[in-house]
Amino acid sequence: MHHLLTRRRFLTHTSAGLGMAAVASLLSESASAQGRTHFAARAKNVIYLFMAGGPSHLDLFDSKPTLRQRHGEDMPPSVLGSQRVTLMTRDQARFQAAASPFRFLKHGRSGQEMCELLPHLGRCADEMCIIRSIHSEPINHDPAVTFMQTGRPQPGLPCMGSWLSYGLGSENRDLPAFVVMLSGFRDQPIPTRYYHSGFLPAQHQGTFFQAAGDPVLYLSNPQGLDQQIRGDTVEAINQLNRLRLAEVRDPEIEARINSFELAFRMQTSVPELLNVANESQRTRAGYGPEVETPGTFARNCLLARRLVQRGTRFVQIFHRGWDHHNNLVESLRRQTSAVDQPAAALIHDLKRHGLLDETLIICGGEFGRTAYVQGNLTASFGRDHHPRCFSYWLAGGGIKGGVAHGRTDDYGYNITENPVHVNDLHATVLHCLGIDHQRLTYRFGGRDFRLTDVAGTVVQELLA
Repeated sequence: MHHLLTRRRFLTHTSAGLGMAAVASLLSESASAQGRTHFAARAKNVIYLFMAGGPSHLDLFDSKPTLRQRHGEDMPPSVLGSQRVTLMTRDQARFQAAASPFRFLKHGRSGQEMCELLPHLGRCADEMCIIRSIHSEPINHDPAVTFMQTGRPQPGLPCMGSWLSYGLGSENRDLPAFVVMLSGFRDQPIPTRYYHSGFLPAQHQGTFFQAAGDPVLYLSNPQGLDQQIRGDTVEAINQLNRLRLAEVRDPEIEARINSFELAFRMQTSVPELLNVANESQRTRAGYGPEVETPGTFARNCLLARRLVQRGTRFVQIFHRGWDHHNNLVESLRRQTSAVDQPAAALIHDLKRHGLLDETLIICGGEFGRTAYVQGNLTASFGRDHHPRCFSYWLAGGGIKGGVAHGRTDDYGYNITENPVHVNDLHATVLHCLGIDHQRLTYRFGGRDFRLTDVAGTVVQELLA
């Protein structure tokens, strides 16, 4: 029995020692990284406007006159090639080319072309870099979103916001480094693993802000419990957690202590953050009428500006409703009406506050849509998933405005110039923040992981 007890104590203390070494290593790396980048950073914060469902690049940012000429004709086999298609269109009798039902207009000194449904963003054309050659591999939503968030299609890895929280931390100890908000139609699930920290310490996962009730669950004190008692309770729990941490050296306990302390401080900081009434009428009006309604894309864009203004490192807004397998015309009108003015207002607002040069805005979805119609070419036609080529736009910190990068073929189906892989996009974003994507790593399962997996090249042409 004495032998078993000794062996158990040996294993416990050995694992504790290893755990403590891991914690010490983590804290050392974090301390050295936060506030110290690999090279001079152009951006300090990121706002990621994720258009969940896969917006049609052909109807928004990639004008194709040839599609208009070939509308209704069968797609050439040489264009279709051997690319994968989904089960929804695999057995179609015909693959008919479908032109955009909308006009494209040129904007600004740069002459950037955008859909007529984006007049407000059109006025920001000279601030925007439109990438028309993003490409990915997954053809279905879940792995495709996972790829855009984590750099690989398999679940369980840290997302970009978590990597930046881990590498750079937050500039405001009273707010999370990584905040997530949702808007749009509930026709596509947004599971928490899209903004999870994976194998990184738990304090780096995204903090979800709700539209109704407490913005963060259990932020308010229970009835009959005042702030002093709540603070004493948190401190008592954390004292117990510190005792346990000293015994077992589990990094998750350290994360729990930090989260409890941050949650207590957020009881003061978050209500102030959410009080948009102290914004000027001019500012609120710039985002459009929906800014007055919590949970809308407009309101979330204004909150994103307020968050980065207060030092939050990474803000992600998931706007759902872009999966247009049918009723493309009606659906695009609805979606662009919701996002065009607020997204443009975000650019103007950041610029007016002197924040655009240090805030990188990213906007796009998990893939694009096919040049051929799904089903039959009727008034209610739609488009299927298309990861082979699609469009993103970037603006702000470190990005060259007024440029279009990459080119697709006459059908918008294949890339013909300057392809940009998901890993390349991530490498470029990290570069804008002063991070060498090959050096921001975390050892897990016997190997070093990074956001860009084993690939990724910084796209120098995008940089200011």
